[in-house]
Amino acid sequence: MEQKKFDYNSFIGMILLGGIMLWYFGTNKPEIEPEQTTTEQVVKANADKANTAFEAKPTFANDSLKQIALTNKLGAFAQSAINGSEGTTAIENELLKLTIDNKGGQIVKALVKNYKTYDSLPLYLIKENNASFNINFGTTDNRILNTKDLFFEPTFTKNGDNQVLSMKLKVSDTQFLEYRYEIKPDNYMVDFSVRSPGLSNVINTSNPINLDWTLIGFRNEKSIKTENTMYSHFYYKADGEVDDLGAGNTEVINNVNWVAYKQHFFTSNLLTNTPFNNATITSTDLVKDEKIDTVFTKKYELKTPLTLTNGELNYNMKWFYGPSDYNLLSSDAYAATDLDEIADLGWGIFGFLNRTVFYPVFNLLKGFLSNYGLIIILMTIVVRIIMSPLVYKSYVSSAKMKVIRPELTALNEKYPGKENAMKRQQETMAIQRKAGVSMLSGCIPALLQMPVFFALFKFFPTNLALRQESFLWAPDLSSYDIIFKLPFNVPFYGDHVSLFPILASVAIFFYMKMNQSQQANMQAPTQEGMPDMSKMMKYMIYFSPIMMLFFFNNYASSLSLYYFISNLLTITIMLVIKNYVIDEDKIHAQIEENKKRPEKAKSKFRQRIDTAMKQAQEQQAKQKK
Repeated sequence: MEQKKFDYNSFIGMILLGGIMLWYFGTNKPEIEPEQTTTEQVVKANADKANTAFEAKPTFANDSLKQIALTNKLGAFAQSAINGSEGTTAIENELLKLTIDNKGGQIVKALVKNYKTYDSLPLYLIKENNASFNINFGTTDNRILNTKDLFFEPTFTKNGDNQVLSMKLKVSDTQFLEYRYEIKPDNYMVDFSVRSPGLSNVINTSNPINLDWTLIGFRNEKSIKTENTMYSHFYYKADGEVDDLGAGNTEVINNVNWVAYKQHFFTSNLLTNTPFNNATITSTDLVKDEKIDTVFTKKYELKTPLTLTNGELNYNMKWFYGPSDYNLLSSDAYAATDLDEIADLGWGIFGFLNRTVFYPVFNLLKGFLSNYGLIIILMTIVVRIIMSPLVYKSYVSSAKMKVIRPELTALNEKYPGKENAMKRQQETMAIQRKAGVSMLSGCIPALLQMPVFFALFKFFPTNLALRQESFLWAPDLSSYDIIFKLPFNVPFYGDHVSLFPILASVAIFFYMKMNQSQQANMQAPTQEGMPDMSKMMKYMIYFSPIMMLFFFNNYASSLSLYYFISNLLTITIMLVIKNYVIDEDKIHAQIEENKKRPEKAKSKFRQRIDTAMKQAQEQQAKQKK
């Protein structure tokens, strides 16, 4: 077969034809005027026009459908939802910054300036939707609405130095629901009013109008146990009295003047000039395990119906977001509110001592010193000096009992056995009476010191001035100190070792050791059938320091510091009284002199006691026969 050969003529022809075509297209390109856009720009512009033209009709249709849907859902308030927009407005002063959201017209952030959390973060009482303020109401066109779902229109103005924010949920320019906030300089209290001018024909008066304020408390302190369990409470004032609601409880109360959602050192309060009636308050503990780190402490809720005046809402209220500081809340700016009672100074005589003695002394010392550890030490010295006469009285009674103790021992030997118990008791009281010795004279000084102990037990852990103030190794006197972190948790003790409770426990041990002999003198000789108190005292010497070591390990280091210094001073005062003040020879001579004096006429109370004892003795004798 004949092979095909390469055709050079055809190849050359194709090359020439291709060259001609390239020359033709290169020399005949359309000219582009300078004003013209590029092809890419033209394509994009045309596409945008096409899209605009394409979307114009559907957007108009969607808006119309949206307006119809909102009108069906919201009725007279539909226009506020249509015109409303997302956004926030802030009002603030030197102490407080509040951020109010257009949606709901409510506070969504409450920053307490000049304070930090235990981990050095800005201290917010409200943030990240942990609070909700809502008014639920019905309309005359049979709709049920919630303000938290609706958009308010903000208007920011100034009233002198005050900042004013008006949030209006409008039906028209003359018909609206208004939240009005006004913040003054240098004040934690914010005026807050709720008004509904022109809405008498819009709000359905046959439906209840309910206010609902809920807040979930953020953890702000190092010890979740003390913050949540001991010092976070739902306080309220009703019928002129301040009370608190225990966690896990719900109550319905009337004539409520204010509610306070307290979290140890800080509080969120709502006050009203028109008392709430039939208000339901609830406190819920959110901490399931105190050993686990947590963000929240308690959930507080207030649900209360609002009343209409001439068909409209007209409530003047106040918000308070700030510290639960007794010095602040008892000042003239807040005195008429009774908010100082949420500072938790204790009830009865304990609160009285804190208000009238310990806070004035503490504030006086604070004016001279800036180191709060030294203030506590000086305050302890002042308290112990004031209490020293009671220690002296107790020691004198102990010395007197020591002198007559041999006589009481002889009396036990003279009248042995249970059958002589009444006679022995009568003779014992006669000896004490002749010598001018009273068992109560030794007990009363110790009892009088107990209110001081319990008052200070409240004073130090709740004193805001001590919060995040350091002393020696303790970074925060309002919380426990840590010298060693344990890798495990000890029941009733914790996962750390605090040094101040150890020092206080050691001081208590030596104090009780020294006090043992004094207590032994105060006791009458052990009688048959009666427990031996001296043995119990021996157990108490060891039990009390151990109990304090465990109990105070999670408490404020300022409290342990006080008890440590207090016991050291008490030991010193006891040594001075024992070695330099009391003269047992003089006491013995005085007792002998008392015995020689004619016995005073018995009081009616003493006569009744003697008669009762005599009758009991006769009854005992009859039973024996």
